[in-house]
Amino acid sequence: MKKATTWDAADYLETEADIAAYLNAALDDGDISVIAAALGDVARAKGMTQLSKETGITRDGLYKALSPTGNPSFDTVQKVVKAFGLRLDVAAA
Repeated sequence: MKKATTWDAADYLETEADIAAYLNAALDDGDISVIAAALGDVARAKGMTQLSKETGITRDGLYKALSPTGNPSFDTVQKVVKAFGLRLDVAAA
């Protein structure tokens, strides 16, 4: 029996345009768990160790926060997005 492989978005995030489109889709969804999962995918694609250095957040802290159940703080999201060289445009409700 052939072992099933798991699809991982991080394997397909090769360019800055890919990353921006992926994060924008997650932000448009608006669900914090979708956003956290997307940030986690991008973090794995870019390298968790480098991201940890750039944000000042431990690798374990990043893994915990950037998971579908992580519920990261806005501060964490801002640090991660800034480390990716992107910026969030947050509209007042």
